[in-house]
Parts: sequence; structure tokens; C-alpha cells
Amino acid sequence: MTIATILEGKGNAVVSVAAETSVAGVVRILAEKRIGAVPVVEQGNVVGIFSERDVVYGLAQDGAAMLERPVREVMTSPAVTVDRKVRIITALAMMTRRRIRHLPVVEDGALIGFVSIGDLVKRRIDSIEGEAEAMLTYIQQV
Repeated sequence: MTIATILEGKGNAVVSVAAETSVAGVVRILAEKRIGAVPVVEQGNVVGIFSERDVVYGLAQDGAAMLERPVREVMTSPAVTVDRKVRIITALAMMTRRRIRHLPVVEDGALIGFVSIGDLVKRRIDSIEGEAEAMLTYIQQV
């Protein structure tokens, strides 16, 4: 099972922001959309990720003044990305190892999707439950 499987189910719509957007503007977007992170895109390329963690770290370091800064100054960069062919278990391992919760999906340099650790875990659990149900059905037939 690959990242493409998740994108087929959730779609390719991605909320992203420009690198010059103010932190306050991005925080509003996160709150309005009820999401935890957005890819930061410049000239069609993912140049970073801005997440709730970046808000916390920025506020701890600079206080409320950080809200007026462009997101490029406080985002996590470079962004760790994957392509649609990456296996879900590989992406989960990468996220765990790197201690990140979101991955932009990139193809030929272009952003084509965005997945969260929640998306990956849900798909993995659904798969395991399906396998268990198939096994139970098989055992009951024997």
C-alpha cells in the first residue's frame, strides 16, 4: 500500500501558503481550516512546512512579535517530502524517525498532496482490520 492509496481516498486538495505570508495570517488559516500544518510554497516548489510547533517555538523565542514576521523566517526547512510511490509503512517510519507529523507529496517537483501521520495510521489500521476480518471469515468457513 502506497501514499497514492491515501491520496485516492482523501484527494489532492492542499492548503498551502506563500513564503511571504505573515505568521499571523498562517495562524488564522490553521485555525479556520482546523489543520495542524501547511506546506510553504515558493514558485511552485515546497520550501518548508509551517506547523503548530513552529508557532510555539517562535512565541517562546520572540514573543508576539513573531506573528508579524514572514512565515519563511520561522518555518521548518527544508521540508521532508515523499512521492506517491512510497509505501505507507516507509512513510510512517520516516515520520517517526524524523519526529514529524506531516509530509508534502511531491511529483516532478510539484506539490500534489499532503498527508498527516493520522492519515497514514488510519489507513494502516483499516488495512489490518480488513485482514483480520478476512482471516476470521476464512477460519469460520473451514
